[in-house]
Amino acid sequence: MTDPDLRPHLLLVTPVPLTLRERLSQNFVLHDDALLEPAQRVVLATKLRAMLCNAQSVVSRLQMQQWPALEMLSVIGVGMDGIDLEAAAAQGIAVRNTPEVSTEDIADHTLALLLTATRQIVQAHQFVQQGRWLQGRYPPGMRFSGRRMGIVGLGRIGSAVARRAQAFDMSIAYTGRTPKPDIKHRWYDSVQELAAAVDFLVVCASGGSQTQGLIDASVLQALGPQGVLVNIGRGSIVDEAALVQALQSRTIAYAALDVFVNEPEVSPALMELPNIVLTPHMASATLQGLQAMLEQAQMHLLEHFGMTDATG
Repeated sequence: MTDPDLRPHLLLVTPVPLTLRERLSQNFVLHDDALLEPAQRVVLATKLRAMLCNAQSVVSRLQMQQWPALEMLSVIGVGMDGIDLEAAAAQGIAVRNTPEVSTEDIADHTLALLLTATRQIVQAHQFVQQGRWLQGRYPPGMRFSGRRMGIVGLGRIGSAVARRAQAFDMSIAYTGRTPKPDIKHRWYDSVQELAAAVDFLVVCASGGSQTQGLIDASVLQALGPQGVLVNIGRGSIVDEAALVQALQSRTIAYAALDVFVNEPEVSPALMELPNIVLTPHMASATLQGLQAMLEQAQMHLLEHFGMTDATG
């Protein structure tokens, strides 16, 4: 345990489980962001040295400037869209996230979404629940194995999705910032060209200005009436209005989304569609994955301050 008088002050921007809170308190003086009064913030301003955030946390340049002693942001999760990374770099603030531990969980969920959409699992479940099977058979779904998958963003998650898709005898193509010389999958220079060449278009790219609205009406038109879109990247990557129109007009067959532009608010137009699967940004949310993310986020804090885990 660190000497209580020497423990760095840590701001909890996100709630954490009691077990993690107890472990952190061995080495840090903890403060809950949601509970701090203005006067307390003034007193803490020159003392606060670290923040613990999650993937949905927003930490702006102005917020960083309000904490002049801040030197570390530890993020539970992959996404850092709400953190001004340029401001952090300019202020000398280290930012660490936990990308590796959730890769396999997110890839699993991606295939689950795609299977659910193509085989119409949700609709078929409702068909049975509502007693409609007594009136006749459910109409056939779409074949899954042996199809063509296009991946937008072949990073850690995209590569894990590709490995799983190959087990279903799918051919893989991809696009991204640059082609990867060590990858055998076919590269396409644009998302529109990729969409035109595949059956399933899976978005695994990062958010930000470079990818905002990347999946637009022209891409959906290229994907075609038998095409399926899956987005587990960021909601901002897909033009939601264009997607609604494409699904309503059957420009594409189905979509499956785990992320949304204004989450947790979801467009009513999306929720009313019969040919869509929606999940609440839960691709990384497994008990095992969350525990691993919490442990890694704690370890990043301990490493930054040259500490060891007193709890073992």
